[in-house]
Amino acid sequence: MILAQKPDVQTLVSKEKKVTRKTFLIDTNVLIHDPTSIKKFKDNDVVITLDVLEELDGLKRYTDEVGKNAREVIRYIDSLKAEGTGDLHRGVTLAEGPKVRIYLEIKAELVEGFPLPLDRQSNKLLLTAYLLKSKGETVVIVSKDFVTRVKAEAMDLESEDYEDLKSSYEDLYKGIRKVEAAKRDIDQFFKDGTLPAMEGGFRPNEYAILTSPENSSAVVKYNEKNKRLEPLLPVSRDIWGISALNAEQRCAIDLLLRDDIQLVTLIGPAGTGKTLLALACGMRKVFDENIYSRILVSRPIVPLGKDIGFLPGTKEEKLYHWMQPIYDNLEFLCTSTSGEGNGPGTLEFIMESKKIEMEAVTYIRGRSLPKMYMIIDEAQNLTPHEVKTIISRAGKGTKVILTGDSTQIDNPYLDKDSNGLTYCVNRFKNQRIYGHIFLERTERSELASIAAEIL
Repeated sequence: MILAQKPDVQTLVSKEKKVTRKTFLIDTNVLIHDPTSIKKFKDNDVVITLDVLEELDGLKRYTDEVGKNAREVIRYIDSLKAEGTGDLHRGVTLAEGPKVRIYLEIKAELVEGFPLPLDRQSNKLLLTAYLLKSKGETVVIVSKDFVTRVKAEAMDLESEDYEDLKSSYEDLYKGIRKVEAAKRDIDQFFKDGTLPAMEGGFRPNEYAILTSPENSSAVVKYNEKNKRLEPLLPVSRDIWGISALNAEQRCAIDLLLRDDIQLVTLIGPAGTGKTLLALACGMRKVFDENIYSRILVSRPIVPLGKDIGFLPGTKEEKLYHWMQPIYDNLEFLCTSTSGEGNGPGTLEFIMESKKIEMEAVTYIRGRSLPKMYMIIDEAQNLTPHEVKTIISRAGKGTKVILTGDSTQIDNPYLDKDSNGLTYCVNRFKNQRIYGHIFLERTERSELASIAAEIL
């Protein structure tokens, strides 16, 4: 009997590599979402089609973050020869591990067995995947477009979303928790104004609602420096006519009024007071206390492709329509603090003071913004890279507030896990200069509260 020769370890490793190495076909929306995504597929092949390059070439003329990312990707691909080893058409091996190549085999007509018309870029991407698979490659389409992934699965092509910049919304850090405590501890807190941190691993600037079986309660903030629970900042009067209506709002106001906390995120459904609280605290800090020089309010302009050029008039006149919710909140604050009938006059005075500036997110890039109170509303419509761009604009003495609802997204390539607001919370939650509150209670009206719950 002849015994089969046992394969050596090197042969087994070689076979394993051949089995596990995959070809990732990258869609344009992935490259726009994360211009560095090419480097993230270690020990695999990355294929970029000519159609994707042409789409990037068309987007590079945009003046917004999409155009910036398109230009960055094109420049990076152009530099691959110097960075790696090999030919772009045969494949360039990067220092990070993946081997990148440009696919040039253009098929002008349908091939046998491919069921879709070539009338759109996504179908051409699927055709390339179909051809590569027919050559024996293990192909995975990476796209942030749900329909493209569904069509791929229908054709028995493996596909997946780009997961690198995702953070779980379901496990999102809340910034506030409820803690059961003994009545004597709560009494001790009110007596001494401080309390040793309890078991549970508090994060920097996290809040807690202490409750005892005897119905005693206290709202406290964790101080990372001395590892103790401390009281909230005293608020002697209402803030531009408004006061906190629940414990969550009280904690949010505390974060917004603390000058040592330079980045604040407020997440919650409509009517929880995110924008109103941010504006009210900004008005106090700028107009009453003169801590910051100006309030800068910005919102991403999603419905018109992040461009305001379709509307007539000056930049301010174009922005007015997109900033209408901000003006509504400002008028409410002016009416609350000046009395009924005096709101419009107070608002006019405030706007003429030039201490409130409205700006589209598109035009924040490239600016340096010192000593400002920045409010970025509807931040859930921003990508992680856009959020990074905005926060990195903050100059010395600037405070940045991001508000939004991660379940209400208008950007077609973002979801509750991949948007910049969720990503920011999970990346910053352990930083001492950061604070976050998840607002759950709707206070706008009884109708709004019921609608948010049942619709």
